[in-house]
Amino acid sequence: MIFKKATNSDLNEMQQLYIETIQSVCKNDYNPEQIEAWISGVKNTERWLEVIEKQYVLLAVIENKIAGFGTLKDGNYIDFFYIHKDFQRQGIADKLLKALELEAVNQHSKIISSDISITARPFFEKKGFIAKKEQKNIRLCIELINYKMEKEL
Repeated sequence: MIFKKATNSDLNEMQQLYIETIQSVCKNDYNPEQIEAWISGVKNTERWLEVIEKQYVLLAVIENKIAGFGTLKDGNYIDFFYIHKDFQRQGIADKLLKALELEAVNQHSKIISSDISITARPFFEKKGFIAKKEQKNIRLCIELINYKMEKEL
């Protein structure tokens, strides 16, 4: 596995990974309507291109395929963090998170935070993140629960 910075040419593969991972990995924690509402964000191509341009976007690549990606916004906020459905439980998330935390430290951040899904919460708790509050987000008139979590670096 190698890490590389994302470019606009990675957009389609990143979006496909996002959709398939949510549909597959999160189906035990969110119902079909919630999943549809969640993945609807993929249609906002302008937002995705802005993420690639302005955030620290790290791709985990295995045999020329994106196995996962994570983004760091403003040096201290994990905006996106997804591991491909076919690459779950292989240590990729652990390595990707460590790389994002290292970048946050390099940017002089003392705390790293994120809004974490029900599905991902146990992973982030094992990595030292603490849930600060449960959040109810409304997307397409559907309620999605996630957690504001943070970790001291």
